[in-house]
Amino acid sequence: MATRKRKPVWGWILFIVVLGVVFCLGLLAASITQRRAEIATLYANKKVDINGIEARNEIWGENYPREYETWKETAKMDFRSKHMGNQEEDILASRPNMVVLWAGYLFSQDYKAPRGHMYAIEDNRNTLRTGTPSSPQDGPQPATCWTCKSPDVPRMMKELGVENFYKTKWGALGNQIVNPIGCADCHDPKTMGLVITRPALVEAFQRQGKDIRQASTQEMRSLVCAQCHVEYYFKGDGKYLTLPWDKGMSMEAMEEYYDESNFSDFTHALSKAPIIKAQHPDYEIASMGIHGQKGVSCADCHMPYKTEGAIKVSDHHLMSPLQNVANTCQTCHRDSEANLKQYVYDRQDKILETRDRVEKELVKAHVMAKYAWEHGATENQMKSSLKLIRQAQWRWDFGVASHGASFHAPVETQRILSHSLDKSLLAQIEIQRVLTSIGIKEEVPMPDLSTKAKAQSYIGLDMPVLEAKKKNWIETVVPVWVKTARDKKRLVSK
Repeated sequence: MATRKRKPVWGWILFIVVLGVVFCLGLLAASITQRRAEIATLYANKKVDINGIEARNEIWGENYPREYETWKETAKMDFRSKHMGNQEEDILASRPNMVVLWAGYLFSQDYKAPRGHMYAIEDNRNTLRTGTPSSPQDGPQPATCWTCKSPDVPRMMKELGVENFYKTKWGALGNQIVNPIGCADCHDPKTMGLVITRPALVEAFQRQGKDIRQASTQEMRSLVCAQCHVEYYFKGDGKYLTLPWDKGMSMEAMEEYYDESNFSDFTHALSKAPIIKAQHPDYEIASMGIHGQKGVSCADCHMPYKTEGAIKVSDHHLMSPLQNVANTCQTCHRDSEANLKQYVYDRQDKILETRDRVEKELVKAHVMAKYAWEHGATENQMKSSLKLIRQAQWRWDFGVASHGASFHAPVETQRILSHSLDKSLLAQIEIQRVLTSIGIKEEVPMPDLSTKAKAQSYIGLDMPVLEAKKKNWIETVVPVWVKTARDKKRLVSK
């Protein structure tokens, strides 16, 4: 009987495969060891020991130069998508109807698209909305207006107490709040873990029976942003910054909260409607969109990771993901950059179409109400129409005040704006009934609002005087604030 001869070639193949696997595992182990060693070296070689609340971002930059260098890029103004970017843009000039919508409120004087975090202090000082305070006791704004602008805020809250911080006038802290949004706003200096440094968010969680300290790391990657990018209001005479989330985070739930306390930010100068001014409900609206519902955090898209050598770095150049599609959208979506951008623009275009229609009809409602008052309408006759105007304006503002609402949650934003349009038209019908009842048959004349200057003149603003006064204040008061801050070493001297 013949013996079957073995084929040695299979043994050699098996040997080579095993050898290759062992070699690759060795490389992987060496790489991991090298990376861990590099990271360990990074932490072991901190140049400064940061204790307490260190508001000067440059000091943090000595320990974490990679993150600091990306953070400095928030000073760039080099990007514009189809709809806005990181440049200063006068929104009132491009949409003059907004002047009339905010008649009687400081937003009618000045409203610009926000720039990067690096400009938080400069833009807050420069806007007409913060006025020209001549003394620490002078208005018009409380220190609450500094709350989201600087890591100096938690430092001053600790020094003054939270309640007293809010009660203080904005101008009184001009030489204290000097460093723009940065490291200490979101990081623990010892562990570099994410932390909540603004009490309003913690308090909103507590009132709902939640403990924000139980949030996961992924949740914290949005919650640190939610310290500021939320709807809020200044409660009571103490101007205590409060998030109106006690009944929920939907537009209707917050409206119910405000209605129960009969709250309004201002009384409209033309229609006399009590108006709620939406701030920027970014976190709430993002939570209603598909990305938020799937657990995608703010940082996932606005602070994508990148690597430098063995170090994985979170990009602190917070920007529209459309500037960096390869590292944001395309990490999950397999499609071309052109297609991904077009998907965003399609959603934005459709919602902005509704937004523009709302602004036109809501302005008309305010002007018609003014006409009715001028021709003898009574408070009782105007009650229903003013309520409709308040509801319409809250829905419009909630839909447009958020950064990126038309992409973060396009379905919800379209719904809200559609309801605003409905309320605006119902308000017009109601006012027309009032006008008819007092004998007014003619059509209400509409003003020429084709430019920002014409709109501001129509509501009675003397802009040349306001702008000249602010310019002089910026040139004389701000340099004193900055010098004092440098002398006290609240700013890094350069």
